[in-house]
Amino acid sequence: MTSERVRRPGPSVRTRVVEHSDGSEVPREDRLITEEPLEIRVRPDGLEARRVWVTMRTPGHDFELAAGWLVNEGIATPASIAQVAYCTDADLAPEQEFNVVTVALTGATDVPHRHVAASAGSSACGVCGKDSVTEALAVRAAAPWTGDLPGADVVRRLPDALRERQSLFDRTGGVHAAGLAEADGTLLVVREDVGRHNAVDKVVGARLLSGESAAAACLVLSGRVGFELVQKAAASGIGSIVAVGAPTSLAASLAQEAGIALWGFTSPGRTVQYV
Repeated sequence: MTSERVRRPGPSVRTRVVEHSDGSEVPREDRLITEEPLEIRVRPDGLEARRVWVTMRTPGHDFELAAGWLVNEGIATPASIAQVAYCTDADLAPEQEFNVVTVALTGATDVPHRHVAASAGSSACGVCGKDSVTEALAVRAAAPWTGDLPGADVVRRLPDALRERQSLFDRTGGVHAAGLAEADGTLLVVREDVGRHNAVDKVVGARLLSGESAAAACLVLSGRVGFELVQKAAASGIGSIVAVGAPTSLAASLAQEAGIALWGFTSPGRTVQYV
């Protein structure tokens, strides 16, 4: 008997709903954002692959997510990523085929102990054990940004520019978005994911896997700014962060220490700079 090949999960799935409004009930089809686990494995030179992270994510751009996460966590450098591929281990169940990614590293002899075996996270977390600003800055993989930064007039335009490219949000209403932008507001890359930290890792990974630097004038976020998102920006050499929502106190402290310009509560008519 020939088994059917498991279909790769898409970023959204169909569902049936009944919409209640003004006394009426309307059955219709809707879409939900897909949330599935992704296991990231690392294979350093001469060693077997080891699991370093499991996160809940929206399927799509998985290789970018893995590459971006590894660099932002200080496990890899852009130059050390030799290959990214879905795992083909014989012991994987068919439904796991597209939920395990292995990254081969050159010039690496082992994986930092804090990332071995037990690391796991939800679509809402991404800080991975960082307990201080000093420790977060210790994994910086790129020099601080020294180029131009967007002014307030450009900053106020960025969330709307990001929103125009949020196609998954249009279909589901259930994802965060992140984008990298130049100082004049030109968006270089936009990615969406159920996890805000995954979206950031994806935009960083997109630049790395295309052979370009992840350092950019600005990281644009569709929601609030948590500590872990500033840490990722610092690790990639990003110069500023523009968000629709507010930063946390620790996020603001890390941004100041890292020399990252931080903007929150951003809309066409208003933005707040944290200094």
